[in-house]
Amino acid sequence: MAAFFQNIDETGAITYKNFSDIMPPPVMKLPDSTAEKQLDALLKQIGEAENAVASARTTAAADFETWLGARKGAVPEVAGAIVALDFDVLVKDETPNAAHPEHIAKVVEGATLAEGVHGQAALLDGDNGISIEDVPTLTRGDAFSFSLWVRPPGTTERAVVFHRTLAYVDAASRGYELVLENGRAAFALNRAWPGSALKVVTTAQLPPDRWTHVTLTYDGSSRATGTRIYLDGIAAETEVVRDKLAGDITYDTSGGKKQPPLLIGYRFRDTGFKGGRVDEFRVFSRELAPIEAAQLAGKDTFATAWITPSDELSAVQRGALQAWYWRTQSRVVIEKLETLGSLRRDYAKAFDAVPEVMVMEELDQPRPAFILNRGSYDQHGVSVAADTPAVLPSMSENGRRDRLALAKWATSPENPLTARVAVNRWWQLMFDRGLVESTDNFGVTGATPTHPELLDWLAVDFVESGWNVKALLRQIALSATYRQSSRATPELRTRDPHNLLFARAPARRLTAEMIRDQALAASGLLVEQIGGPPVRPYQPPGLWEEIAMGKPKYEQGTGADLHRRSLYTFLKRTVPPPSLITFDASDRSNCSVRRQATSTPLQALALLNDTQLIEAARHIGARMVTEGGSSSEQQVTYAFRLVTGRSPKAGEVQSLAHALSEQELLFASNQAAAEQLLTVGETPVKQTIPPATLAAATVIASVLLNHDEAVMRR
Repeated sequence: MAAFFQNIDETGAITYKNFSDIMPPPVMKLPDSTAEKQLDALLKQIGEAENAVASARTTAAADFETWLGARKGAVPEVAGAIVALDFDVLVKDETPNAAHPEHIAKVVEGATLAEGVHGQAALLDGDNGISIEDVPTLTRGDAFSFSLWVRPPGTTERAVVFHRTLAYVDAASRGYELVLENGRAAFALNRAWPGSALKVVTTAQLPPDRWTHVTLTYDGSSRATGTRIYLDGIAAETEVVRDKLAGDITYDTSGGKKQPPLLIGYRFRDTGFKGGRVDEFRVFSRELAPIEAAQLAGKDTFATAWITPSDELSAVQRGALQAWYWRTQSRVVIEKLETLGSLRRDYAKAFDAVPEVMVMEELDQPRPAFILNRGSYDQHGVSVAADTPAVLPSMSENGRRDRLALAKWATSPENPLTARVAVNRWWQLMFDRGLVESTDNFGVTGATPTHPELLDWLAVDFVESGWNVKALLRQIALSATYRQSSRATPELRTRDPHNLLFARAPARRLTAEMIRDQALAASGLLVEQIGGPPVRPYQPPGLWEEIAMGKPKYEQGTGADLHRRSLYTFLKRTVPPPSLITFDASDRSNCSVRRQATSTPLQALALLNDTQLIEAARHIGARMVTEGGSSSEQQVTYAFRLVTGRSPKAGEVQSLAHALSEQELLFASNQAAAEQLLTVGETPVKQTIPPATLAAATVIASVLLNHDEAVMRR
């Protein structure tokens, strides 16, 4: 079964928030109708612009012939460099950047100079390198190129030559990079490796202990077909490793943050270019032509073609000059390329603004699966294929065996397991225990069902209803079994102490989420919006900084975010919300289908002192005063029914009314205490109520939220 779930294209890691706070891919975009129309329109315009570029090249053919006959002078230099490092000079740990003298390259951790192709070169040890700050930002919608000489000391599994990322794993390599993998040049653009990335790698290895010129070009299309790798000026044969780039490759610069520097030779938590040398490093803000790659590699291809009369040019030379002409000389083609680039950037910006949700995605080629000896991931035993248990109905023999096929098999009418497990869990939700008590185990070591016929009937009915959970819960809630009293005679308790016969309703404390949401609902604060991002309600200050790695700051929400259903509360597994954990909510470190139920003094303290509950009590108190009636008896009756769902008895009314009057007198004599209580929480009441009156009503509401019938389900 595990083979079904290891065949997905992801690392299982999430990026470090301070590096790259993005949804780990693979993801699915969720555009609204407006965004969808905008993206469709931009895609259409991009397609038209690509056709316009092709048409412009055809149109410019006559202009090219005219230019070809009129060309003269020296061979043009390769233009458009935004970074140019020769490494010939090293002064105070700095080496000049000829393209932008103000953006000086700095030596990091003692990188030195050694003999290069021309003059000196940067000599690296894997932990040091060269850093260039404030390099112009290159996005996935831009065309750009890199050119450099490299000399690897040998063939290693991995060596980072250069990159513009914050980290390897921690930032999922977001940015662009050149890495030598087993001696082969791998050029990649990543939003988050591997799920949203573009990567090509040469089939040939770079020879060790020899200088090789490498040119990388990219056309801004976000497609692998838009990349080229040239080795010593010749287009290299490449393999496409990933072609799924979707999203920005740059970093958030809000709040004064900057893009990371361009680094040569090393990367945080990665394998650097140990013993390697780099020389004549260039970055260009355009896609270089093949003939320029040869020129940068020291070939005379361009020079020879340049001085050859037009009528003596070979077809190869003519084609090479024409490709260069389109990129550098033809105003018509260049304008079309600029329009195309602008549209691609607009699309990328609109695409990144669309909300997204994590999904799973199958690999095109299934990953090999093995039985692991003693469960150790590196101890492979017998090779196995994705399949289902033999004791259950078999899967169809036709088609792929992937997660979709597994889902169809699990929900097929012939499968006896899925529906029974599902209805058993919903039964547990309503009755505190399932018809099969071992909710997480329906195997031979699990409990036998107390009512097997009922379990069968509910399962069949559930499937026939179209797996309608709402109808199932309504059916159970309206049943005579559920609508019983939780009271039991001594005889019944003796005969059935664990309520296996369901002869009485269960008595159980509400879940952590129910306690919070019920208080918010009674107070009128609950925001019933469905869907949306997670929220951060009240939490003791400094908790994350004290416990979590990296001392992250808990940024508490405001306004409606404080009063969303608990379902939307952001949950950090290392520091889960204390108000929920106190009442036995799971921290989600492990899968849990049945929570433990405890009763601790800390729970009573939380009910009395939690900011969320005190704030809710204040608003219940305001409703009690403004909506409950004129007398204290009417007001406490209203509040009691609001919180517990039943009318209070005469003795309860008398006790609460006396407490209300007593509290009002106390707060009238101590206005500071009243003000202090009424400032807990960020949402003030809208009504104008005397502080002493509102504080007293808040105390009574807090008492009711602590009442047995407010936290227990009977």
